[in-house]
This record gives sequence, C-alpha cells and structure tokens, in this order.
Amino acid sequence: MSGLTAFGLFAVTLMVIFYSLEHRNSWFILGFAMSCIFGSIYGFLQGAWPFSVLELVWSAVAAKRWWSTRRGSKLPGTPAGSS
Repeated sequence: MSGLTAFGLFAVTLMVIFYSLEHRNSWFILGFAMSCIFGSIYGFLQGAWPFSVLELVWSAVAAKRWWSTRRGSKLPGTPAGSS
C-alpha cells in the first residue's frame, strides 16, 4: 500500500467515525469537517479533482453546521434539552 493510499484510507476512516458520532457532541462535526479537508487533499494528490471539490463543499457545510451548533442551535434530530 502506498503512502497516498494509506492517507486516503485514514481520511475516509476519520470521516466515517466523526460522522457517526456527530449526534454526541458538536466537536465531532468539526472533526468531520477537518477530515473532509483531508479527503479533499487526498483527491487532489491522486488527481481526482471532482472528488476533491465535493469534499471541500462537504467540509464547508459541516463547518457551517458546527458554527450553528456552537452558537446555540441544537443538532437536527436531537431531543430537546440535549446538546
């Protein structure tokens, strides 16, 4: 396995882990956003620029969601009174 492939595997693994934990704490949303940036870097290095652009969009969406939750909005689908 090349270093680039290992980096891509690492990035996608982080994305799955952070995405699955988003409902627990808003910091996992930020982790997801950052792992999307890693995925984008991987895509650009591999030459798959459409994948990279989509990962950047996902990162921006997740960062906006994180910012919204940090400012007091609750996560969608979470019960009232939980964060």
